[in-house]
Amino acid sequence: MKPRPITTLRGGAALLAVLALTLTACSGKATDSDKEGADAGGVKTGQGVTDKTITLGVLTDLTGVYASLGKSVTQAQQLWAKQVNAAGGICGRDIKLTVRDHGYDPQKAVTAYNELAPNVLGFAQFIGSPFVAAVKQRIDGQDKGLVLPQAWSASLLGSEYVRVIGATYDIETINALDYLVSEKRIAKGDKVGHVYFEGDYGENALAGSKYEAEQAGLTIVEQKIKPTDNDMSAQVATLKRAGVKAIVISAGPAQTASLVGVAAASGFDVPVVGNNSTFAPQLLATQAGPALMKDYYMAASTLPIGSDEPAPAKLAKEYKAAYPKAELDNGVVAGYVAGTLYGDVLKKACDAKDLTRAGVGKALLSTSSYQGFGITHDFSDPAAPSTRQSVIMKPDDKVPGGLRVVRPAGTAKNAEAFQVTAGG
Repeated sequence: MKPRPITTLRGGAALLAVLALTLTACSGKATDSDKEGADAGGVKTGQGVTDKTITLGVLTDLTGVYASLGKSVTQAQQLWAKQVNAAGGICGRDIKLTVRDHGYDPQKAVTAYNELAPNVLGFAQFIGSPFVAAVKQRIDGQDKGLVLPQAWSASLLGSEYVRVIGATYDIETINALDYLVSEKRIAKGDKVGHVYFEGDYGENALAGSKYEAEQAGLTIVEQKIKPTDNDMSAQVATLKRAGVKAIVISAGPAQTASLVGVAAASGFDVPVVGNNSTFAPQLLATQAGPALMKDYYMAASTLPIGSDEPAPAKLAKEYKAAYPKAELDNGVVAGYVAGTLYGDVLKKACDAKDLTRAGVGKALLSTSSYQGFGITHDFSDPAAPSTRQSVIMKPDDKVPGGLRVVRPAGTAKNAEAFQVTAGG
């Protein structure tokens, strides 16, 4: 099927409408891999599993707004698969990753999902909250294969098969703003700007900033943008006129660099906090580098790759050995955490003699204390985030990966009290 070209997309409703049409037109047909069986050892098998391989899909962004992070996530997962296979595989089978680059394009993302879904056990990666949300109904109702998205929108909660690893954007934003409050950088009565992508990601983060504002007596000044908006001059000018004392950004690295760089150039000296996908170490080599290191902070549910803790330090060494010319960034940690989690779940499913999609789903539900680079995750409740903790980091060009910890993993009081709404 050839998808029709999109000339413009006005808002989240139009995007979801196009994705729904693409999903309907490209819906995968049943194949021989749909048939369940059992191997000689009595292990039940189904889609994506043969006597020799377990095939997982990887839907990534190598050419779009998250290209640098997508490359790191994917290479980290390829490293994980190579290490697993070198150690004998899982359940006597090698891990095979089938990679597709959607370039953060909605039609490409959904078309790639439809292509791979009939022939893989599940997905070790799927970048893009709106794209995952577009196929979530099909995953829950028809495919039932475990998907570990590189996306943290609360709209993805509530599914036994789409499982977010880490705090959702709303909670993450509350933790980030709490850092500024606790450091007395902002206080009751202050205005805080929030620059955010339209759609699931940005609007879920906005829910968090609004909640924190209500609890802390702040006022949020909103600035909605599109992923194609790379120049933040207008947004900075608006927020400067509004007199905001800090800014939250829920966008991509390019938007972060522009925002911080333009603000510094105009003498607008306020702290900026961002969600986990707002930074890439390549930004430190740009004109925005000094401003980022001065007063920019990022929240995430993992330790940074440059941490001297044993797990990140070991991964950094192994990743550089495998990809000597590659940049270290937090995408390496995020990808590897997802890979190792999938591996642990597959081992549990093998022990239960059930490598079908249903068996893998049950295995994840029994995982309540997964150790993910500094944070413990609980996957026993699909409607709840796997953690409410965030690590607060600050750019530093002297540290591998460009980030150092300024506040260790923790949960703000307001983040603990916040009622996450699964599926929205």
